[in-house]
Amino acid sequence: MVLLLGSNIGQRIINLANAVLEINEQLGKIIASSSIYETAPWGNEDQESFLNQVIILTSALSHEKMMKRILLIEEKLGRIRTKKWEPRIIDIDILFFNDEIISSENLIIPHPGLHERKFTLVPLAELIPDYLHPVLKKTIAEILNGLKDPLEVKKISNLIA
Repeated sequence: MVLLLGSNIGQRIINLANAVLEINEQLGKIIASSSIYETAPWGNEDQESFLNQVIILTSALSHEKMMKRILLIEEKLGRIRTKKWEPRIIDIDILFFNDEIISSENLIIPHPGLHERKFTLVPLAELIPDYLHPVLKKTIAEILNGLKDPLEVKKISNLIA
């Protein structure tokens, strides 16, 4: 499984670290993590910049159970949902669930916007540049090379393993 973590409220690095701890405890074993990137907000640009990180984990959970636990982790860490693209303490998105294509009322995997977002593709390309997107049939590197997203994505650290 591949997840994207994001935070733009409060102590952003600590928020990411807390999410990593919760994911390790509740979802599965993290086997790889990207560097942390500072990224311009996407969708609603009138907010603080984000810190983003991609993690890869192994898990025995189904995608439904994983999504339920992700929502509980976000809530535990202080996320309050009021509207789309709002500032948030933590955001955890499922980018890929193995090579599965999932489309339900509450969940679409691969994440439907990942191919348009530099803040997602740059850390993905750091970890799995040759991974073949199961819908687009292009590698992450190929998708990133063809990307038109002008927002800045700046590597700041690789503090969280």
